[in-house]
Amino acid sequence: MRIFRSVVLLAVCVMLLTGFTVASQGYERYQEAVAAVSLEDKVDSIRAKEGYTKLEELPQVYLDAVVSVEDHRFYQHFGLDPIAIARAVLHDIQARRYVEGGSTITQQLAKNLYFTQEKELARKAAEVFVALELEEKYSKEEILELYVNSIYFGDGYYTAGDASRGYFGKEPAEMSQYESTLLAGIPNAPSRYAPTNSQELAEKRQMQVLRRMKACGYFSEEEAETVAAQMVALQ
Repeated sequence: MRIFRSVVLLAVCVMLLTGFTVASQGYERYQEAVAAVSLEDKVDSIRAKEGYTKLEELPQVYLDAVVSVEDHRFYQHFGLDPIAIARAVLHDIQARRYVEGGSTITQQLAKNLYFTQEKELARKAAEVFVALELEEKYSKEEILELYVNSIYFGDGYYTAGDASRGYFGKEPAEMSQYESTLLAGIPNAPSRYAPTNSQELAEKRQMQVLRRMKACGYFSEEEAETVAAQMVALQ
């Protein structure tokens, strides 16, 4: 029993030291990133993009779909979601490698502003510090608006407005419930879910979006079924 306790204590110490080391490396990387280009300048560069789409130009159903499928506690957390992080850590431990990040919309925006897609712990820690700064300086509405203008929708579209015009031939405010929920699912894997690549895969992802919207209370069963009835490839 004494040996077991010693082993457990040693394991806890190693975990704490490793966590401190990663956090320190992440903070250094964060400081280097914002020293090179300030967060305000990064945000301004996104807002200056051609095709930048303001939140009021987007259907509420699209915004609800994005929050449901990407970060359903977005309006409650402070940039980090402890529940999602704990779940991701558990999955990583089970897989014995880094496979899931538990990223919030704010963290994803932080990554898109400064960092690569590389799955590396120090980068993840740096992303956290940027996310906290974002939450301190910008409202949830501003963060969500920046997010939908900094993610990739496939086919060369990097804003929700450009994606709406490109895929559906209409201004974003004119998107239907079907189009809004389809578009919300694409950024998870654009090369896979872009409707120009596979309408069937796009609609399978859309079904996941509809399930999340029902679970989060944005859609009733009847509303979700109405959208599902409009699907082309899955009928």
